[in-house]
Amino acid sequence: MKPTDLAKYLTRYLTSYLPDTRGLSTNTIASRRDTFALFFSYLQDEKKINPSKAHISSLDAETVTGFLDWLENTRGCSASTRNLRLSALKAFFLYIQTQTPDHMYLCQQIAALPLKKCPGKSIEYLTLDGIKAILDVVDTATPAGRRDLVLLSVLYDSAARVQEIADLKVGDIRLPKPSTIRLTGKGNKTRVVPLMDSTARLLHQYLDENTLHPVEHYNHPVFKNRSGTKLTRAGITYILDKYVTIAKQSYPALMPKDISPHSFRHSKSMHMLQAGVPLIYIRDFLGHAEISTTEVYARCDSSQKRKAIEAAYPNIQVSALPSWQSDDGLMNWLKSLC
Repeated sequence: MKPTDLAKYLTRYLTSYLPDTRGLSTNTIASRRDTFALFFSYLQDEKKINPSKAHISSLDAETVTGFLDWLENTRGCSASTRNLRLSALKAFFLYIQTQTPDHMYLCQQIAALPLKKCPGKSIEYLTLDGIKAILDVVDTATPAGRRDLVLLSVLYDSAARVQEIADLKVGDIRLPKPSTIRLTGKGNKTRVVPLMDSTARLLHQYLDENTLHPVEHYNHPVFKNRSGTKLTRAGITYILDKYVTIAKQSYPALMPKDISPHSFRHSKSMHMLQAGVPLIYIRDFLGHAEISTTEVYARCDSSQKRKAIEAAYPNIQVSALPSWQSDDGLMNWLKSLC
């Protein structure tokens, strides 16, 4: 059977354009791929169109809108998921427009489809006491427990994405002061972030215990599972969930309803903001491309707004910040990122 134009361009898009030209991460490409898997299911089940015989000309704005409604009404997806799938389809049809101008009008119609308004989500983050409560319940009497303590400490201290921690290698760690780790994030972009002395000491002990210091181990994953392979995102989530469940029994008031590995990233960001670290420094610490992405923390920091109001009254005293937040070395490092 002769390949269709849709099959040809979609294959090039997913296997060549996104990874090579755009340099997108494997997770982003997988998300785009999943969008088309759902789209083809819709064509097959609802429109009775065989995806292997579908052509670009048959995929108009009406078909895309029907797919989006199907996601919400039949599959029960949220408006944010609908918008995510629409953005993926828009990106593909904009690519089609550059490859074959014959379909420019069709592509522009799809690109003009509006995103659906959805309520903004509040950022779930933990207080410093909440972070400490989770770390305190880790049983460090076992090698697995000691690994978990170092894992969660690094996850918080570096404000890393969970995949960045999963991909962390021994060679990415620099323990002499100033202690740093190198993280590889979205689009395979790398950034170097500082570590607190306490976290660096934990890492040093962990590497010693697992004999991971020699040069021959530099390409080995830092955090491994029982099989000796690197922890996955699901594995890290499972570890965190285990300790969150325990911590909720002893410290229910300190635990938000939903806690994920990304909550640690949010927590570190909020704590830095509350310590007076400028947004532009936090942006580079987190690896954000745009300051507008980082500004979400300023909008969500009700505590900071409360303190601004309290500052107008001389009788109200604000508690001192934790010692790491007034660390001159850390502040100088953050300034050097810009």
